[in-house]
Amino acid sequence: MSMIRDLRAAVRPALRRSATPYPYDPTRDRSNSSAVVDCAVYRDGKRVNDQVGPAEAMRRVRAEGGFAWIGLHEPTEREFSGIAQEFGLHPLAVEDAVHAHQRPKLERYDDTLFTVFKTIHYVEHAELTATSEVVETGEVMCFTGPDFIITVRHGGQGSLRALRHRLQDDPELLAKGPSAVLHAIADQVVDGYIAVADAVQDDIDEVEIDVFSAPSKGSSRGGDAGRIYQLKREVLEFKRAVTPLIRPMQLLSERPMRLVDPDIQKYFRDVADHLARVHEQVVSFDDLLNSILQANLAQASVAQNEDMRKITSWAAIFAVPTMIAGIYGMNFTHMPELKWKYGYPTVMIVTVGICVAIHRGFKRNGWL
Repeated sequence: MSMIRDLRAAVRPALRRSATPYPYDPTRDRSNSSAVVDCAVYRDGKRVNDQVGPAEAMRRVRAEGGFAWIGLHEPTEREFSGIAQEFGLHPLAVEDAVHAHQRPKLERYDDTLFTVFKTIHYVEHAELTATSEVVETGEVMCFTGPDFIITVRHGGQGSLRALRHRLQDDPELLAKGPSAVLHAIADQVVDGYIAVADAVQDDIDEVEIDVFSAPSKGSSRGGDAGRIYQLKREVLEFKRAVTPLIRPMQLLSERPMRLVDPDIQKYFRDVADHLARVHEQVVSFDDLLNSILQANLAQASVAQNEDMRKITSWAAIFAVPTMIAGIYGMNFTHMPELKWKYGYPTVMIVTVGICVAIHRGFKRNGWL
């Protein structure tokens, strides 16, 4: 199992990418901000500019057609206020996008869809311990309009830079408009869930093998319980990201929406199917960890019972010489065999014989 983990760590590319912030220029309009990672106008599936401000991008879209894609990373309320006003975003959705820590959801505000995705990143570790961090979460929020999509990312994971480049290499898909970008983001997030689920499965398999294998001499089951509980907490965090997203994916894949191209809606069905599979897998993880934890506690109880039986057995054996020594230590004047020449060796032989007989009885019954 450790060989598999080392191999996976060696071949898995680093997922963390540092986003280069959009250069700040005080002469730009107030809709622009230093939190902007990228801003572009797309027409007929092709990028028609290098870098412009959000307000300028929107003016070009309204004048010449196409749509604008604006990407932001952890904007402050002040940085986002100009963009929100320019694109007419609802204040409640803007508040959620700025402060983050939202549940996955899909909400409609007039002509804008507000979607929240939880991103999950698997944290590599050489050995799973009771304090290991297994998954790390982030958020991607999307404002999807008829001629724009604004993505707001929180956390160090879930960069959309590579996704933007892949879409730009597929003009036919990107020509479908903002809903094509929304689908691509949902697809990338769910694909990330699948990769994390496979990695967590390896951790659970490792813990399961350790629990049901014979413990080494001097080892304790308490460490296994700590590892299982920590892994269960991480799976719960994973579950919180996956489960609430099921309903939004169902709506995007089944309910006709004016802002979602009918051809793109078919692709959302595939994402919803993958998400359902991941959800079933995460639920099974939770159930399996419960079973493993119960098995671990049962093993600990069995080990304690075995220890108590051994202690009880030896206590019963040592009770015989203690009782005989106690009787002959009462110092009465008239006691049997006190003056007998062979009294001492006889008492010793009888004591040892009784102890051996008791020991054999416990051994035969499996107590020793």
